[in-house]
Amino acid sequence: MKSMALSRKEFIRNSALALAGATFLPEMLFAKTDPEAAVHQELLSGYQGKKSYTLKNVLLETGFEYDGDGNVTATKTGLFSIQIANGKIKNISANTNSADAIDAKGLLILPSFKDMHIHLDKTYYGDKWQAVRRGPGGVKGMIALEQKILPGLLKNSTYKAEKLIELLQSKGTAFARSHVNIEPTSKLDSLRHLQLALENKKNGFGAELVAFPQHGVYYTDTVPYLKEAAKTDIDFIGGVDPYSIDGAIEKTMDFTVQLALDHHKGIDIHLHESGESGLKTVEYLINKVNENPVLKGKTYLSHCFILGRLEKAKQQEMAEKLGAAQIGIVSTIPFGGLIMPIPTLMENNVKVMTGNDSIVDHWNTFGTGSVLQKANLAAQVYGQATEYALSRMLKLATAGPIPLDDKGNMQWPKIGDSADIAFIDASCSAEAISRISPIKSLIYQGNLVF
Repeated sequence: MKSMALSRKEFIRNSALALAGATFLPEMLFAKTDPEAAVHQELLSGYQGKKSYTLKNVLLETGFEYDGDGNVTATKTGLFSIQIANGKIKNISANTNSADAIDAKGLLILPSFKDMHIHLDKTYYGDKWQAVRRGPGGVKGMIALEQKILPGLLKNSTYKAEKLIELLQSKGTAFARSHVNIEPTSKLDSLRHLQLALENKKNGFGAELVAFPQHGVYYTDTVPYLKEAAKTDIDFIGGVDPYSIDGAIEKTMDFTVQLALDHHKGIDIHLHESGESGLKTVEYLINKVNENPVLKGKTYLSHCFILGRLEKAKQQEMAEKLGAAQIGIVSTIPFGGLIMPIPTLMENNVKVMTGNDSIVDHWNTFGTGSVLQKANLAAQVYGQATEYALSRMLKLATAGPIPLDDKGNMQWPKIGDSADIAFIDASCSAEAISRISPIKSLIYQGNLVF
């Protein structure tokens, strides 16, 4: 069987559409040299840590404007007051002039963003710059490199993870799904170090973790470490290219699925293989999930580049099967010359999410940390240029929730929602996507992050 896996050079190559965005840490968003910003930050500091407060002059989307043919031409908005208490949205009301309320100054609020595929545990970010080092051997060559450099990376991996979290926060992201290495070199140390970073950042950032056998399940003897990790509070059992790395689809996938079932975890598999083995892996996973319905809605394929190689009729067939099995796709957007069938997946009720994957590490150094940028790139790739289509692309940045439903009814925020809010300098979500508008503030579970 031919795996036809993409070369590592292809795998880490960024699209020509990638934008060279500047990197800001949260504290930089209120520069000390800007008197107005300094005053605003001083005001906010008085509210940080408070369990109850009110926001005024908050810009919310309220509906769509239509032309005579029923086409959406603009997004309606209005200024509101929002009360937050104990991490929840307690009330949404007409705007207030109360001097005790935090002035949002007309900034648009959107659900805070979610990076649903990233590796927080192994990064150079916050440390000395290092470019990618390429050697022979493709993915297995990179595994050999990792085995050499992981002990050094682990020395300050908690600090670097915290710096990376701060970057994500500055881009409006307050939650991530992070894959974390579980293999014989780092054993469970990568997990422990990342858990410490997340504990240190828990008031402003949340995460779910995937036990990720980066060096294969059987290619290196990772089984005992995955079993140990599964006993912890991680959320997903991961995997990577079962045929090209471990040499066996069924054996590796059976182990992964059973481990998830035994410990009540979800599944998130890296699948780069883009030939026959890639398709067989997708089909095998669909069958296993259908045999074990408890895994529906808890199973994901990351990358899954085989979908971008299929003929349109086969893409449609696989999208229908993935949707019926409630298996989600966490897609890289875009990926070199490969165009993933994201619209087809969405049309068939497949949950599609995105993430930055690598930011600055030994795989790739071009990550910006912005999932808003990812949504912008998706809009460009798939020609989603209208007001309505742009607003729908916001789902990729938030992993689901958006202010207006498809008919223009308000659906976020609602009373009782978790107070996870990004403040954007934009008139509406369509503009925010199209212009990658600046992020001005972030609230996570009611906590003012910056």
